[in-house]
Amino acid sequence: MIEDDAQIAEILRRTQVVACVGFSANPDRPSHYVSQFLVSQGKRVVPVNPGLAGQDFLGQRIYATLSDIPPDIPVDMVDVFRRLEHVPDVVDEALFALPQLRTIWLQLGLRDEATAQMATARGIDVVQDRCPKQEYPRLGLMA
Repeated sequence: MIEDDAQIAEILRRTQVVACVGFSANPDRPSHYVSQFLVSQGKRVVPVNPGLAGQDFLGQRIYATLSDIPPDIPVDMVDVFRRLEHVPDVVDEALFALPQLRTIWLQLGLRDEATAQMATARGIDVVQDRCPKQEYPRLGLMA
C-alpha cells in the first residue's frame, strides 16, 4: 500500500488514463467533479456506471463495467467511488480486464487491506483513503 508522498506524486505524474468506477452524472457528486478535475489535469477519464452506459461525459463514452472498456483504451489507474463492500469485486475485475493497470486508487473513506494486499501481490500499486483532487494541490502538482 502506498502512503509515501513521493510515491503518490509519481503515480499521479505517470497516470494517463483513469477509469472512474461509480461515476455519477450529478455534478454535485464527488465522482463527477473529481473526474472533471482529472481531465483538467490532462488525464483521460473513462467513466464506469451501468446506469449511464452508452452516454458520454466530456467526450468519453461511459461503460457499464471495467470489462466493457475496449482493450485499445490503456487504462492504467482505476479510481473507485463505490461502497466498501463492492471494492473486492471491482479490484478483481480490474485485475482481470485491464492489462495495463498499474494503480488502484480507493477514495476517501475506503480501506480494504486484504484486497489491497492481493493487488499489491500482483504488482499493482494501491492508494487507499485519499482523493487525487486533494493530492494534486497538496503535492504541488497542479497543471
